[in-house]
This record gives sequence, structure tokens and C-alpha cells, in this order.
Amino acid sequence: MSNFSNRREREEMQQLLKMYQGLRNGRHQGFLEEEEFERIIDYFDDKDELKQALEAAETGLYQFPSSPVLMLKKADLLLCCKQYDEALSLIEQAEPFCPGDPTTLVLKTDAYLALEMPDDAGALLERAVSEFEGDEKLELLFDLCEVYDDYEDFERVFDCLVHILHEDPCNEEALLKICFWADQTGRCEESIKLHQRIIEDFPFCELAWFNLATAFQGLKLYEKAIDAYQFALAIDEKLDIAYRNMGDAHIRLRQYRLAIENLEKVLELGRPEDVIHEAIGHCYHKLEDYVSARLHYRKASQLNSTDSRIYYKIAVTYCKEQRWEQAIKPLEQAMRMHRLQPEYNLLMGECKMEQGKLKEAIQFFSNVVRVRPKNVAGRQALICCLIKAEFYHDALEQAQHALQATNGKALFEFYAAAASFLLGQSKQALLYLDGGLKKNQKDFRKILSLVPGLLHKQPVLDIINKHIKLKKQGGGLRSQQRPGRS
Repeated sequence: MSNFSNRREREEMQQLLKMYQGLRNGRHQGFLEEEEFERIIDYFDDKDELKQALEAAETGLYQFPSSPVLMLKKADLLLCCKQYDEALSLIEQAEPFCPGDPTTLVLKTDAYLALEMPDDAGALLERAVSEFEGDEKLELLFDLCEVYDDYEDFERVFDCLVHILHEDPCNEEALLKICFWADQTGRCEESIKLHQRIIEDFPFCELAWFNLATAFQGLKLYEKAIDAYQFALAIDEKLDIAYRNMGDAHIRLRQYRLAIENLEKVLELGRPEDVIHEAIGHCYHKLEDYVSARLHYRKASQLNSTDSRIYYKIAVTYCKEQRWEQAIKPLEQAMRMHRLQPEYNLLMGECKMEQGKLKEAIQFFSNVVRVRPKNVAGRQALICCLIKAEFYHDALEQAQHALQATNGKALFEFYAAAASFLLGQSKQALLYLDGGLKKNQKDFRKILSLVPGLLHKQPVLDIINKHIKLKKQGGGLRSQQRPGRS
């Protein structure tokens, strides 16, 4: 029966097209109804033959010049052909014949947007919203959301979604969208109040619970977020995004085992994802279970072989176990993608230094300094490695460069002092030591292992004692200046 009906429709359409072509060629003297022109226009439009569809609309309007339906169909086609001014003119011509028609509003909005008149589009829809009810009103509000989104008026996007949820509190599309926009606009507190009101009336709306949780999470109220996620999951235990977000909340609270439980649930409910395996690996890393961390990092790398960070993280787990040789292979994979990435070079330098390959280590540390001249860790590692390799002149030179790059950081005064002592330049070394102790006495201990017997040198002890006394005097002065109780 269905095949017969379809065949009959096709035959009717072919007959109609034959009559239409005859009419255009002047061979057919009959008359086509307005509805028949609509069918012909739709036929060409469905086949993406816009030129023929537009010709059909013009022929129809020649016979029915006051037809608002044909005017709007032609306007729609003109918009597709980017003839925006002509389309808008035709829409305005049709408006008096169909006041308040939703199709007219949508087309006019599209024309305004195409002509880069977003204020007019927004004003049009805002006026229309108050004139409609039910589904038509909701549809217009969603259209208004898109207008504001296109022109990056994100606060109004949020306002429109709030309006929709006042009209229809369990509207799934609005609930899904407002979660994102609450975070984007930072209006998490408003989102909390809105969803708490929805939950009071609809306690089994899992999306409202989920949105409440994400709003709490946006305000870093992680315990409250977790409670709300659990309510959402009690209603829909397969809401995998709730497990994902709850895993993140547990990570923020450093509850790594609970985070792992939730993230593994995400893997159970959906397809394997590199970001989930990476997050689980991170949790095991924090728990110092480096074998399990590597297992998940490797699974992440299999799913996303182009992410160099994952190979770097695998290398870090080996370094934590002081397995320097094993760390090098994943580091090399990372560096094939990003050869001069400072973190990768720093770790590779550390591995080489621990293996006693000091010249290779110096090269990697030099890469870090070249790419990030103000990076303290890179400069510190380079200077230490140069001293261990007994390149004392180079170490002093690098310490001096570091002082310039870091605006005289105390740490590099001490490294300059260490290199100077090792070069036998005691006077210069004591000047650097004095300068460093004036700025920050805590960093001094970092050079003790580099200069054996440093604390057995009397001039060094004299300078240290001088600064200890100055510190005590400073403390006494501050205590005397503290206001007493009345």
C-alpha cells in the first residue's frame, strides 16, 4: 500500500512539473493552484536546485502576487542565495498578510543576522516572545539564544535559558545548555538557586541535580557537588558524565581512590578515552603506585599517540623510581614531537646527569635556558651540572647570566659564590655570599653539597654570624614597634 502511494505521488508530481514547464514555455493554457506552486518550489528546493525553485516562486507570484506563503518561500530562497536585502524587503511585504506568523519571524531574524543587524534581530524576537505561548514561545526563546550566542552576548544567552526553564522547568534542551553557560558566564550562584527551585517541584529531574552539582563545582564547593552528583546518579545510574565530573571533584579534594572508582565507572559505561585513562594514571601517580600509573598512561598513549605529555608522564614515573635508563625511551618519544619543550629537556638532563653523562646533561639543560631564560629550575640545573663536571668558569658565567635574567635572585648569588670558591676566588666568593645572605638566607643550604667543607671556612662563618645577628636585631626592633594594648 505504501509503495503504491509513493508511486502515485511521484506520478502526480511528474504531471505537475510537466504542466509547470508547459506554462513557462507558453504551451500550457491551464491554471496552477497556489498550493501546486508550493509543491513545485518544495520539490526543487529538496533537490537543492535553488535556481529552479526561485524561478517557480517568481512564476507563482506572477499569478498570485498577494500570496504571503509564496512571498515567504521566495524570501527563504533569496536568503540561501545571499540576496539578503531583497529577501528582507519581501518578508516585510508579506508581514501585513500574516501578522505574528512564526515563520515570518524566523526568516526576518535570519535576514537581520545576515545583514549584521543583531540588535534588530534580538529586538524583534524579544517583542515576539510576549505575544506567543507554549511551544511557539519556547521556540522563539531558543532562536533568541542563538542570536545572542552568534554575537557573543553570553549573559543574555543565560537569561533566555532561565526564561525557558521558568516556562518549562524540565526542558531537556535548556537544562543541557544552561549547565555550560552558567560556567561560561560565572553565574553559578544563580544557577544553584534556579535548579534548587526546579528540584523542589521536580525532585526526580536528574539533569537539574546534575546542573546543581556543576554549579557547586564551579564555585569549588566540591563536597556539595559530589552530594548532588550522587542524587543525579540515584535517578539515572548510567549518567556517565556525572561519574566523570565527580571523579574530577574527588581529585580536587585529593581523594584519589574515590576518584579512581568514579573514573573507572566512566570507562565501564562508555568507550575508552585517553583523558580518562590519563586522569586515572594521575591518581595512581599521586598514590605513588607508579606501576598502575604507567599502565593507564600507556593506555592513554595508545588512544592518543600524538600527545607528547603522556609520554613525559610515563618518564616521570620511572624517575620517581630512580629508573633513569627506562625513563629515557618515553622521553625520547615525547621529544620527537616537541624537541625543545623545556620540561622534557629538564627531565632528560636529570636522567643523563644521574647516569653520569654530564656533557649530554649540560646540552639538555642549556636547551631549557635558551628557550626560557628566566626559568629558575633550568638555570639552577645547568649551573649544578657544570659544577659537577668541574667546568667552574662556565658555572660562574652562567650564575652571572642568571643573576641578570632573574633580577638578582639570591639563589644565583650563592651559586656564583660556590663557583668562585671552587675557582679559588675567595674575595669574590665572599662578596657573592654576603649579597645572597642579605636577600634570602634559606637558599644558602642548596650549595653546601657543591663545595665540600664550606662551613669549615672561618670567613664564611663570620659572614653567616653577622647576618644571624642582624636578623635578631631586626626582630628586636620590630617587636619594640608593635603597638601595646591600651
